[in-house]
Order: sequence, then structure tokens, then C-alpha cells
Amino acid sequence: MNTNDTNRQKAHAMIDHIFKDLFPAQGMAERSEQIKLSHRMLDTMLNGGIALCDAGTGIGKTYAYLAAAAAANRSDTEALRKPVIISTSSIALQNAVQTEYLPLLSCILLADGQIDRPLLSVIRKGKGHYVCDERLQRRLRQVNFQKKDPAAADALRALKGTLDMDNVPHLSGYDRERVCVPQFCDCGHQDCRYKRFLKRCDADRYVFQICNHNLLLADAIHRSQGKRPIFPEHSVIIVDEAHKLPEAAREMFGMTLTAGDIQSVINQLRAERYLLAADVLAADVLAGTMGPLLRKLTQPREETEPLGAYLRLLTIPSRSLLVIEKQVGRLLSAQGRRQLEKLRGTVSLLSSPRTNMILYTADDGDGGTMLCATVSDLTEQMRQVLWRPEHAFVLASGTLAVGDDFHRFRSQTGLMDRRRVTESVSLSPFDYKRNCLLYLPQLPPSQSSEAYYDELTDEIEELIRAAWGHALVLFTSYAAMSAVKDRLRKRELSFPMFTLGRNAMHMTERFRQTPGAVLLATGAAWEGFDFPGDCVSLLVIPRLPFAYPDALKEKEREEYASLCQFIQNVAVPEMQIKLRQGFGRAIRTESDTCVIAILDERASHGRRYYAAMREALPDMRTTSSLRAVTKFLRERKPESYFEVCA
Repeated sequence: MNTNDTNRQKAHAMIDHIFKDLFPAQGMAERSEQIKLSHRMLDTMLNGGIALCDAGTGIGKTYAYLAAAAAANRSDTEALRKPVIISTSSIALQNAVQTEYLPLLSCILLADGQIDRPLLSVIRKGKGHYVCDERLQRRLRQVNFQKKDPAAADALRALKGTLDMDNVPHLSGYDRERVCVPQFCDCGHQDCRYKRFLKRCDADRYVFQICNHNLLLADAIHRSQGKRPIFPEHSVIIVDEAHKLPEAAREMFGMTLTAGDIQSVINQLRAERYLLAADVLAADVLAGTMGPLLRKLTQPREETEPLGAYLRLLTIPSRSLLVIEKQVGRLLSAQGRRQLEKLRGTVSLLSSPRTNMILYTADDGDGGTMLCATVSDLTEQMRQVLWRPEHAFVLASGTLAVGDDFHRFRSQTGLMDRRRVTESVSLSPFDYKRNCLLYLPQLPPSQSSEAYYDELTDEIEELIRAAWGHALVLFTSYAAMSAVKDRLRKRELSFPMFTLGRNAMHMTERFRQTPGAVLLATGAAWEGFDFPGDCVSLLVIPRLPFAYPDALKEKEREEYASLCQFIQNVAVPEMQIKLRQGFGRAIRTESDTCVIAILDERASHGRRYYAAMREALPDMRTTSSLRAVTKFLRERKPESYFEVCA
């Protein structure tokens, strides 16, 4: 037996030992699907391939890929002893990997003698998250602390001992902008805290480097262009929440415009004492030609609103920015000049796009709207830049496939060539047949929007009363959510009702802490939020989550011979994946029980999208009877559940 075979056997034996001996000794259940998944991930790392892993809720995919990476990193093969990159879409998962998952795995492996050094990790972020020492000192000299808000003043002072600004609460957005490391750092200092941090990251101290998808793509772009890489040399890249990768790629291979970008230029002009230029731009923003644009960008994105409503507001701001650039551009600092040039260039491109660009809108992450321009052939960009042969990739998510079909994700990411790619589906261990009930009422199509919202509200009200609150209602548009909210407030419901707006984290926490509450939500609420226990015992989906047509969809539509083919190959698979994401808010633990109500008449038994809807969801019992909903909840919930709002 050669050395490679011996190393492979040792690595696989280590995975079995972790999941069959070490984790059970810590009170963790042994799950055969989790073990199989980890072995498949390890094979991909050892073979240098690309693994697409669809892992259902409760599988434990995070420990699966961490155990596989630890086993691969322990290999005698030099290439595999390099750092491992872990890319996620959410900050919450990044923090959980660093502070929960890895410390436990590292401690267990050290105690068992499987490794001889801790599995240390570092979270990597963009420059705007870190403190520039020179800019901080300048800001501290400028501030009048007697007039400044005390909490914001303390936060600013705290930065003298904290590099990552995300770790300092109450820091104002204005201060953050003034003291962060600029996008183009040219101060010449070689011994600031930020550069010392980068040197530590490039050393071999950290086994895992954790980042978001945007930074992962930025590193790939740097490498493809011969620029200095962001990460040290590595051989394995793990992409968790991989279903968000295409969205991040569209941003990274294009340009974006947010309300914050406009405000940042105004703040920079004021900071450099070009007050007239700042006032002219600010006046334009607040009351002039740019005012309507800024107001629309600060509001939540409404998918039904045409892109032209935004683009018509861009022409005059483009001229204003050009005048300001000509007047003061050469007088600004390098940072200020680049900010102004970037904003003017983005506005100019969006108002007069090139033929190879596609314009569309997206959520900006802060409850507002972002205008985006991206290349028309995204898949070719990803093939050339990201899927490099020297790296093994493990891409994991609960919504990469529909059934066992990965075609939609492959087509979005340029992974249609099967030579390096393997696929696997790991089904959730949860007992959906016992713990879930799918409610599909027979609803006739409404003759008008007003009648539809009246009937929809009646149905939602009856469901909320049957479930005694404990409900999450997921809408596909803000207009529908607003219409139902206004009608529900007129009903005599005794259950606290919340609406998810800009401050999503605050509102979801209030919802979790309020027994029997109802949360009306849309947008980002379809994924990423965790509501275990009885908090969400009723999940209502008024409409199947088909994407609204936009420029991206229109461009993709051109690739199909007919509208029917486009719907079958793009629209329906995307709806199914989004539906699975929404369903994931219902059952988060093995003991959770929930009614899932889909109130779209197209999903009713025998209707057009019934089969597609059932294919997307786990196998569970169905009913069209509201009485059966009440009976299910009475059988599954303790008496205390029904005493909350009595």
C-alpha cells in the first residue's frame, strides 16, 4: 500500500473516530448521514475536486466539513497542510464557527491526541471594518467631546484598544467612516495595527481563515489579475450558505449604488473642509434632483417596482457630480478623490449602461435598496476566476438542489462541466410526517386586489386564532404585507403583532421573547433567521415565492426557445428553492412541531404548481380542513401553549 492510500485511510478513520466515539462522549448523537457527508467532503479535499452538498436541516453540515478539513489538514501531504478558507454569507455563522464549533472540535481532538496544536481561526473582513491608526488619531484631535453623545464618545475612544470596529457598540456611522482603513491605503506606515494584523494572518498560525463570499471572490479576482492575494496560500475552500454565492458574484463583478455611498461622499467633502461642495451635494440630496433618488434607495426594495423608476432619477445627479469633481477633485486627498470618482463613475454607468451590462435592484442589507450593474455573462467570469484547479471546493447549503437536481445552481455558477464536480443530497433526520401538517385550502381566484386581500386576511386571521398566535407570515412583497397588516390591525386579535422592517435583528428578538406573537415579514426573513421551539408553530406563505421579472431574468429568458421552457428550467426551480428556504423557518429542532399553510390557489391539489410545491418540501401530511389544523396543534402542543394569551 502506498503512502497516499495510507494517508487517506488514516484521515477517514479519524472522521469515524470523531463522530462515533469523541462526539457521542460529549453527549452528541451519532448521525449516519452526517458521517457519510463528512467522508464525501474529505474525499473531495483529498482529490482536489468540487463537491456540491445539499444538507437538510439537522444534518450537522458545519461539523461535517470542519471534521473533514481537520482530517485533511493532518495529512502528511504538504499541500493539504495549508490554511483552509471558510466562506459564509452571514456574520452570525462566521461567529458561530469561530466561537462555538471550532473550539469544541479543537478541544476534543487535542485531548484525544489527534492533533498537536489548537485549530485556531481568524475572521477576515474588508478594510472598512478595521481601524486606521492615523485616521483615528486625527479624528480624536478633531472631536469636541463635551458636545458629543457620551456613548458615541466612549465608543470612539475604545477604538484605541480595538481593531475590529464591529466589536465596539454605539460607534456612530459617521465616526466609523472617518477612522476606517481606506479602500486605497497609502499612508506609508508599516507598523500600524491593521498591517500587523495582516502579517499575523499571513503566517501559519491560523488553520482556518473565515470570511464572507464577497471577500472570497475579491481574493480570486486579485489572483486572476496578478495582484497581491488577500489570503495566504491555501488548498481547500469551504463555501457554506453556498446558495448565496451567485448573488455575491453579481455584486463583485459589477458596480452598486446605495444611499450610504452618496452620504459617504458628502461626509468626506465636509471632513476635508470643502463645505460649499458638500452643501451643494447635500442640498441636491435632501431637496433637489437627487432627493427622490435617495428616498427611494433608503426604502425597502419592492420587487414589483420597475427599474426605470430609479434610472430616471440618475441623469441630473450625474451632471452635478461631474461639476463638483471638476471644481474640487484635484484638491481632495487621494481617498476623497477616489470616493468622488467612484460615485460619479457608478452613477454615470447606471444612467448610461454599456451593452454588456445588466441593471437590476437588490436589497442593500440595511433595509434599503441597492442599484446594481453586473456583467451579462456571469458564469464565464466565475469559471475563469473562481474555480481554479489548484483549489478543492466544498459547497454546502440546505437549498442547493431541488430533490436531487443541482442544475439551477450549476447553471448560475458556471459548474456545468462535470469532470471535477460531485453531488450529494443528505436528507434531514427530522420526522416531518409526525411533526408537520401542510394546510392547502381550496381558494378560488379573486376578481380584484381588494377582494383578494380581504379573503387572504380572513384566512390568515382564522389560522392565527387556531394556532393561538405563534405565527410567522412570509410575504413575497412589501405591498402585500402592508395590505394584510392594515386589515389585521382592524380585527380584534389578542396576539401581539410585529412587522419586520429596517431593524430586523431587534424586531426578530422581540418576536422571540413575546409569547404567542405574530410576525409579518418579507425579504431577508425567508432565510437566515432561527426560530426554534414553539415560537413559530404556524408558518403562513400567502403566495408561492416566484421571482418578479427583472433585467437579469429577461437576459436569461433569451437563452430559452420558449417562455414555457424558461419557466420550467428557471422560474419553477428558483421558486422551489426559495420555498424550501422559507419552510426552513418552521422546523429548527427535532422536537419542533408546526403547521405550514400555503394559501396560493395555484398550489392547491390538482392545480398548476401543486406537484412542484410538493417536490420542494419534505414528505408530510396534508389537509384542506381548518378543523384538522386545530386538532393537530391540540395534539402536539402542551396545555401551557394555549394559556399564553388566554
